[in-house]
Amino acid sequence: MSAPRRNIMWFRRDLRIGDNPALMAAIASSDEIIPVFILDPKLVKQSGSKRLAYLGQSLRALDESLNNSLHVMVGDQVEVLQELKTRYSATEVHISAEYEPYGKARDERIEKSGVELTRTGSPYAVAPGRVLKPSDATPYRVYTPFYRAWCVHGWRAPAATPKKINTVAPSASDRNFPDWPMPEGVNVTAAGEAAALARWKVFQSGALDNYDEARNMAGIDGTSKLSAHLKWGEIHPRTLLVNLGESKAHDTFRKEIAWREFYADVLFNNPHTENDYYAPRFRDMRYDKPGEKLKAWQTGKTGYPFVDAAMRQLVREGWMHNRTRMVVASFLVKDLHLEWQHGADYFMEHLVDFDVASNAHGWQWTAGCGTDASPYYRVFNPIEQGKRFDENGDYIRKYVPELAHLSANEIHEPWLYLDGYSKGYCERIVDHAVERIESLARLQEIKEEKPELPR
Repeated sequence: MSAPRRNIMWFRRDLRIGDNPALMAAIASSDEIIPVFILDPKLVKQSGSKRLAYLGQSLRALDESLNNSLHVMVGDQVEVLQELKTRYSATEVHISAEYEPYGKARDERIEKSGVELTRTGSPYAVAPGRVLKPSDATPYRVYTPFYRAWCVHGWRAPAATPKKINTVAPSASDRNFPDWPMPEGVNVTAAGEAAALARWKVFQSGALDNYDEARNMAGIDGTSKLSAHLKWGEIHPRTLLVNLGESKAHDTFRKEIAWREFYADVLFNNPHTENDYYAPRFRDMRYDKPGEKLKAWQTGKTGYPFVDAAMRQLVREGWMHNRTRMVVASFLVKDLHLEWQHGADYFMEHLVDFDVASNAHGWQWTAGCGTDASPYYRVFNPIEQGKRFDENGDYIRKYVPELAHLSANEIHEPWLYLDGYSKGYCERIVDHAVERIESLARLQEIKEEKPELPR
């Protein structure tokens, strides 16, 4: 009797068994698979405690889906894969392709070592680099035409969920599940494929049909809250797209998925923009040095209630509402005059749904140095944003208890009322009206043409 054919299925950002083309490819060309997740010391070091705890929970959920056969290994990826190939006489290593700078470089390094990788699918409906301008086959630099071309390009239907997965039995030494505790007082979304599908079902039956109107309201459950599940690949964007109709609400949600894919495409074509400027002239702008103002922003003590509520939500939940992400980013760059990288790094530390492309380019879009025609003039007013998108102050009361006693009319500007600071809320660290003018003045400095030197 011949030995069983075995393939390695290396899970990375695809911690699920449904709609996973790489897993289906590994199963189709083998009798048994060796499912493995390799803990990357570099990425572990860069990840905050909330994201690590979530990952640990997600790995256990995946393991359960694989009949407790997931190999969780620690070490250099090349050495781990070579050892598994030798031990199990495995012939192929199957992966979902990755496109961000670190993952792409890692996979290229592995292949140069002699370990061949079989790529099937990716974390995206349309892989980065696929959507190009028909006129000259160059990448898009602006979202709206990208979105139209992305829709025209289209995507495949979701892959089937395997009915049976034959796996090899790991040894005790292969079961290196991390014991990363969730920080005390932190409440993040449940991890795993089952949790992702359950959340998608709830969103479909509720907020999806009103998404175009509800998604900006910070105080209600009006967004999908699927970002962490998408980040870890517990659900694939195709699974979401296949059920969308043509209503305005559904199209708005489809556009949000496309924003994620647009930023992945931009980073793929401009890998330096992970932490550098997409519009290079903004390197020359005058920025202030980080100090007490950065600390006040990080800890939710700027004196602007809508900003502070959002920053406290980030620390408490490892997530922040999309509208307030833009508001706090604008405040950091244009009210405090700090470079966007300080905020992006803080988000990287605290967000469970941290995605390198969406983080870098979401920040740059709001900071005014990213993919937009004339964006720097857009300065979010933290007071008016709160009045518009948290009209009754429910969001603020939830995260800033020092202001819970104030009415809807008072809560957005507590400094105007005698009782505004009676419960210990902090005073404003800057005057928004003044800093808006200063911010635009600094923009003018890098816009002015330099005089031509005499020859």
